[in-house]
Amino acid sequence: MSNTNTTRSNRTKTDPNLLKAWKVMESYAKATGTMVCVLDANLLPIPEMFTEVTGEDNTCLYCLKHQTNAPKPETSEDLAASPCNQMHINAVKKACHFGGSYIYMCDLGFMFWTSPVFVNGCLIGALLGTGFLGIDSQETSEAMFVMGRGAVPEEALKQYLSRFPRADSDRIKALSELLLIYAESLSDSSEDYHETLKRRARQQSIISEQISLLKEQYPAGSIVPGYPLDKERLLLSALRRGDNEEGKKILNELLGLLFFSNPDHFTYIRFRAIELVVLLSRTASAGNTGSAMLENNNRCLTRIQEVQTIEDLTDVLHSIVESMTGQIFSFQGVRHASALRKAERYIRENYTRKISLKEIANASGLSAPYFSTIFKEEMGENLSGYLNRLRVEKAGRLLTETELSLSEIAGSCGFEDQSWFSKIFKSFTGTSPGKYRGQGGGTVLEISDHNLSENYRTTMEEE
Repeated sequence: MSNTNTTRSNRTKTDPNLLKAWKVMESYAKATGTMVCVLDANLLPIPEMFTEVTGEDNTCLYCLKHQTNAPKPETSEDLAASPCNQMHINAVKKACHFGGSYIYMCDLGFMFWTSPVFVNGCLIGALLGTGFLGIDSQETSEAMFVMGRGAVPEEALKQYLSRFPRADSDRIKALSELLLIYAESLSDSSEDYHETLKRRARQQSIISEQISLLKEQYPAGSIVPGYPLDKERLLLSALRRGDNEEGKKILNELLGLLFFSNPDHFTYIRFRAIELVVLLSRTASAGNTGSAMLENNNRCLTRIQEVQTIEDLTDVLHSIVESMTGQIFSFQGVRHASALRKAERYIRENYTRKISLKEIANASGLSAPYFSTIFKEEMGENLSGYLNRLRVEKAGRLLTETELSLSEIAGSCGFEDQSWFSKIFKSFTGTSPGKYRGQGGGTVLEISDHNLSENYRTTMEEE
């Protein structure tokens, strides 16, 4: 009791949510046969658990004793001297980064899993589970014997380790997932925040895959892609169609190219993001200059200007794209949505052959002249441009994924001949079909002054 009082006198009062977590964790431990700990905002055990965490089952005390020669801890702060402490802190950070849950094994072979606890978006602590070995107990015994320089006999170590069964990965994963559920339920807002963590983890995983593919296409020393203006056009086209999923897919491709080409220049990346948001805002505001719309657009720009990390930037851009999809689609003439969907479906089923305006208009149920007018107004590009873009996209895939000749690709993508195909392809990608294939795909354009923002040029000059 005196230990708890001493600890409490040196620290602020324990957050009520963590006291609630302590009670929940007692049930979790009994139901699963695990050992648990509740950490505070400093990622130290809450003082109410001090007696529990300084018992024999805390394997980290072995490291504290035999690696640092520290005396028996009298307060939770004393545990910070343990070499294991930084490992647990890093694990909580990784749990925040990887979606709210993280599984890890210490050097001795003990398994741990952790989930952070948030209230109103602020980290107030974390839950920590352990009690199982990830390797054979003999290996752990040998490692502990070496660490302790033989101070503890091998038989005693084996006897001690008998209380820690070995668990397979499926069981540890299940225990980790259950701990995450508890962490999500511990406050009114924590569930939403954990969902945010999971969403960000998924986003970064997708973008990491994009960057890995780009590294294969552009090995060290080769010319890297410039800013993907073609992706901007594709993104706007998807949003004008109200295709939110396609819009997010294109945004990830755009961000992958941007991060890959500028790995150490966050300032430039953020300026490009600001320019993209301005472009989206202008499109969303077309024909609607109401104060609510303008205020929303200003909020979007402010959010981009305030971000400090790639993860935050990615998440904010995804959020903006999702919110603006409805705005951009809504203010481009919703009364024609049904006709345009019919036309788009017909186009996507037939664009690999020569099709006429009359055919597409008939599919939409509108006259050819009227369809041509509303298509440009509502889709933001004329019909021929839209068709050529789809054909170039398909041609790009065939160039990098097949060994078909240029003439075969031209014919299979709806181009009249190879010459016309080459001309249209270069107008969209900035390079010829042959060069595109040789470089493994992508738009290979060096960043030059004419496609940098004024803000970016100023910043570069200042640096």
